[in-house]
Amino acid sequence: MSSVVLPEQPAAAPAPAKPKREVFYRHTRIVRICHWVNALCFLLLLMSGMQIFNSHPRLYWGQAGANFDTPWLKVSPVLRADNKYHGELQVGEVKLNTDGFLGAQYKDGKATYQAFPGWLTIPSWHDLGMGRHWHFFFAWALVINGATYVVFGFINRHLQRDITPKLAELTPKHLLQDVWDHLRLKHPAGEAAKRYNTLQKLAYFSVIFLLFPVMILTGLTMSPGFNAIAPFLLDLFGGRQSARSIHFIAANLLVLFLVVHLVEVVIAGAWNEIRSMITGRYHVPPDTHGETRA
Repeated sequence: MSSVVLPEQPAAAPAPAKPKREVFYRHTRIVRICHWVNALCFLLLLMSGMQIFNSHPRLYWGQAGANFDTPWLKVSPVLRADNKYHGELQVGEVKLNTDGFLGAQYKDGKATYQAFPGWLTIPSWHDLGMGRHWHFFFAWALVINGATYVVFGFINRHLQRDITPKLAELTPKHLLQDVWDHLRLKHPAGEAAKRYNTLQKLAYFSVIFLLFPVMILTGLTMSPGFNAIAPFLLDLFGGRQSARSIHFIAANLLVLFLVVHLVEVVIAGAWNEIRSMITGRYHVPPDTHGETRA
């Protein structure tokens, strides 16, 4: 009986090797320390600032600021048709119902009428003096921390190399491409992931060299003691009340930046981004499509 010889089966092709992720030293120690100190200071400044705002939840332009002047923004309880007070935010002629959050909060059926709820302020109860102590202490901590970051950033050229946009990056074509990539939630990989994209640079540059300096200068303008040293600040910002309004607007722009920043961290890979800001080491996403853009 003859045996049947079966043809040899071709050997299975080896599975393609998984590309190794390059580990890139992204953040120096001084950048990491300043980042976390800055985050803590800003959070406590924001909460203590809301405590201070609660003492007079109205904003004005110019030298005005008495209770009978017309504010451009106010948070207050208003009497509605049901004969009850409700929270309301008014900006110019626009009125928004913020009942239960801004202007009026409720706990166990009892109403508290204040601009920001206690869980958002430091301290959580109404205490203007304590709020100012917290605010001034961490304001100076932020100034010292920010000055340290800027000085070391210039010395090691971090600011010039990584934060300041290059002229070629500011062309309309490049900016529109960056905006389009962000709208598609497309993040850089490979070599491009080792540097900030143009929108990141513009955002960080604006925060470091525009919003934070404006916050510091308008804060000093609201201090009567500092007005004696630098009276020109009152002219620069159009009076204490204008300085207070600009301070409030800049703070809200910083909050907007923080929200966008946190969303981008989550989308780009939260663990990789946070780890790089703790250890300095960033795992570079491989560029599998060869779409690296300068």
